[in-house]
Amino acid sequence: MLTPEKNARLTQIGPGTPCGELLRRYWQPLCPVIELTEEAPKKRVHILSEQLLVYRGADGAYGCVAERCAHRGCSLYYGFIEGEAIRCPYHGWKYDRDGRILEQPFEPQASTFKDKVRQKAYPVQELAGLLFAYMGPAPAPLLPRWDVLVREDGTRKIQIRPLNCNWLQAQENTADTTHTYYLHGHMMEMRGQATPATKYYYRPIVKYDFSYCEWGIEKRCVYGGDYPEEEVRPPLIFPNILRIPEGTKENQHWRVPIDDTHTRIIVMSFQPAESGVTPPRQTVVPVEYLSSDMDKNGDFTVDSFASQDRMAWETQGEIFDRTAEHLGASDEGILMLRKLLDEQIAVVEKGEDPIALIRDPAKNRIIEFKSHSINRLETASASSTA
Repeated sequence: MLTPEKNARLTQIGPGTPCGELLRRYWQPLCPVIELTEEAPKKRVHILSEQLLVYRGADGAYGCVAERCAHRGCSLYYGFIEGEAIRCPYHGWKYDRDGRILEQPFEPQASTFKDKVRQKAYPVQELAGLLFAYMGPAPAPLLPRWDVLVREDGTRKIQIRPLNCNWLQAQENTADTTHTYYLHGHMMEMRGQATPATKYYYRPIVKYDFSYCEWGIEKRCVYGGDYPEEEVRPPLIFPNILRIPEGTKENQHWRVPIDDTHTRIIVMSFQPAESGVTPPRQTVVPVEYLSSDMDKNGDFTVDSFASQDRMAWETQGEIFDRTAEHLGASDEGILMLRKLLDEQIAVVEKGEDPIALIRDPAKNRIIEFKSHSINRLETASASSTA
């Protein structure tokens, strides 16, 4: 269990908080590109307890600034896009993408006041139909070119899922190997919804272990029963990413904190084309919005892996009280994640780079992760958000 102070250190994500400063060292997805159009080129995005405005300039490039004008706090959402800049609708202050003031109407012509004020602004990059922002100090690391974002031999799909609890409850689940047996395999069996894919996780777990790696935490699981197998899963990518296969598909989940008690899960799914088939060129990556996992009575449906996970995370409370938990040997991965978080927060507090940042372009051509099995005796498919 954790002390209240340590629990707060690992869960609070606002500006100036220990974990918030750590998460700001990594590029975070803001929203799908298709949410900004020529007709509607502005979008409010609440992320890491900051209210931001993302906009598409007349040149087609994107900007990201604090929504409230530095002058008197009016929302720039109602402002005017002029070229690559945005002008406040209240008094006309005009900002470029870096937050510099280009014009300050009604101030003396010789005034240097505009050189003394900056609107908070963050760099934005587009990749694979998603907009990413870097909210930390300069110089920014490279935007990681994960394989699901840059592979050209298949097609992509984005899914957006709401989560009404702290981000760490979802990310700790990634370091929790054994939950898949009951929460997914057994749950589907008891509901009469078992399939070959769900039965993948309904095998006896005879051994599991974890180890640190350059990206975060590597996970191994040994299954017994009729289809024994030792599986090496893709690593937990520090600090807030899950990689998981789904049959032949590769999925990557970002657990993006909105504030301390709400999280936006953004999933990029990549489906490789069949051998010898040239996939269609995707000019637009489609987006699916998963709005609810509740039935008419307000209960979780628990009829899919996603809804089962959400039930487990949200019923822990808005911010899980880790002072009241009782961890066992099977929770080794969770303890390792918390230790890693605490250590990397301390690294940032010393002004140094945390792990899993990329600054070498040669290392960033494509970053690949795949699950593989050792001594696999029977081919099985898998589908999980675990």
